[in-house]
Amino acid sequence: MSLKDTLLAEFDHEAATTRRMLERIPAQDAGWRPHPKSKPLGDLAVHVATIPWWAAATLTTTEFDLATAAAPQPFSTVEALLAYFDGNVADARRALANVAEADLAVPWTLRSGSTVFWTQPRGVVLRSFAFSHLIHHRAQLGVYLRLRDVPLPPSYGPTADSGN
Repeated sequence: MSLKDTLLAEFDHEAATTRRMLERIPAQDAGWRPHPKSKPLGDLAVHVATIPWWAAATLTTTEFDLATAAAPQPFSTVEALLAYFDGNVADARRALANVAEADLAVPWTLRSGSTVFWTQPRGVVLRSFAFSHLIHHRAQLGVYLRLRDVPLPPSYGPTADSGN
C-alpha cells in the first residue's frame, strides 16, 4: 500500500469518526463553555469542521498566511455545520487522492505576515497540522459533549455510551 493510500484510509476513518461527533452537537448549547478561557462549544465545533480544509490547503498550496485568512462562518445550525464539514472533507479527500507521492515531500510553510512559524514537508504537515490537529480538537469536543451529558459515539472502540 502506498503512503497516499495509507493516508487516505486514515483520513476516511478520522472524517467518519469526526462527523459522528459533530452530529451530536446540541445547538441550544452553542454558546456554552466549560471555562472562561475555553472556546464556546459552537466555536469549537466550527473549528473541528474547518480542519479538513487545512488538509486540502496543505496539498494544494505551499504556504498559508494566517494574517490574510478569512474567519469561518460562526455556528448557526448542526445541519449547516455538517454541510460545511462534508464540503471540506470532500475537498480534502479529492486533493489527497490526486496528490503525487513526491508532492508529499514538498516544503509547506505556515506564516502570519513576515513571521514564519514553521516549514515542513507536506506529508508531515498533513499528519500533524491536519490529522493530529483534528483528533486533538475532536477529543476536546468529546469532553465538552460529556460535560453537557451528550452520549458519545465510538471513536477507536466502544464508549461508555455506545455499549459496543
